[in-house]
Amino acid sequence: MIVGGGIGGLTTALSLAAAGLECVVVEAASTLRPLGVGINLQPHAVRELTELGLAGELAALGVETSFMTFADRHGNTILALPRGRSAGYRWPQYSIHRGELQMALLAAVEERVGPVRTGVRLEGFEQDGDQVLVRLRRGGELLEERVDVLVGADGVQSSLRALLHPSSDPLLWAGIRMWRGLAEADPILDGATVLVGGSNLAGKFVTYHISAGNPRLVNWVAEVRVAEPGVVAEADWSREGRPDEVAAHFADWRYRPVDVPGLLAASGRILEYPMVDRNPLPTWGEGRVTLLGDAAHPMYPIGSNGGSQAVLDARVLARCLATFDDPATALKAYEEERRPPTSALVLAHRALPIEDTIRLVTERAPDGFADIADVLTEAELATMAGAQRRISDADVRALNERESWSVRIP
Repeated sequence: MIVGGGIGGLTTALSLAAAGLECVVVEAASTLRPLGVGINLQPHAVRELTELGLAGELAALGVETSFMTFADRHGNTILALPRGRSAGYRWPQYSIHRGELQMALLAAVEERVGPVRTGVRLEGFEQDGDQVLVRLRRGGELLEERVDVLVGADGVQSSLRALLHPSSDPLLWAGIRMWRGLAEADPILDGATVLVGGSNLAGKFVTYHISAGNPRLVNWVAEVRVAEPGVVAEADWSREGRPDEVAAHFADWRYRPVDVPGLLAASGRILEYPMVDRNPLPTWGEGRVTLLGDAAHPMYPIGSNGGSQAVLDARVLARCLATFDDPATALKAYEEERRPPTSALVLAHRALPIEDTIRLVTERAPDGFADIADVLTEAELATMAGAQRRISDADVRALNERESWSVRIP
């Protein structure tokens, strides 16, 4: 049983089905709809979704990303990093609408696995020998079901994580407020670049196109530090933001690549929420119960890697369950493979690794520059590039040459 019908949960269902294992997905929402804004799928995740037969859907929905470009608040280019196939990977990176990706995964799950059981909430579980007794609630009805394995893929505020780790596991806020929205605009740069302007420490504005079917559709993210880091009780992912409040933080920008006020004014619904994560756990689960994706390792959304890591979790989990005779042993192997790298990513994201370099640019060239070589040394640029790659990239050669994680059913 997979708890959660998001990207991680649905990819897990597809991966298990491809490995010849039966599963069911339960989701607390009464209806799954194409909600949310844009995300990036890194080549390491695109490879796995391609092996699940979804290459055509990704190409039809998303924009193949060419560069991730960092600029100052005037729009002058500090660093441009090639992405996806431009960087030598065999698979592209895609900028894509999260909700449309989820709907594509959902359609594949319904075809290959069966319907997702919506309106069903997890209330508890007990392990009893070789099964897990799961307590669920559907409206006013309490349900009990026995399953072989229970997987929590239910997001940052995971119900299963709370049951497994009931104390000393707070949401940690970076002190950075985020606003996100969608709007139509003329192509920004080449129409396939993730453009990152400014800094988390003062004000950052990120834009990228996300739709193959509507090349004018732009996802934007504004990030501003408004408080000191600390603990928050919860995060509301559906809170409405105001365009005037966002615009006030960027009123003194003279940002040539993007008309920031125009983009904000053209946006429909704006979402506002805190940038949060949790401390890495010493273990994710126990016995025949485990976690996956944001439920296991929520991280700051600055490396374009949260959703991609959930896809990798799903594939490794399915491979382990298909290749070990004992499910508890399989889950232990899954954790041993996935927990160290994702824990390292959580901490690397938390360090906001490129901020020191951006601060140097602001200090040395507050009014902009014509050539970044007049502002930063080659060594400083290399440090910035390395810091970003550590939170967003996989080793190109290792990924290209690694054997497939797909399990061949006899």
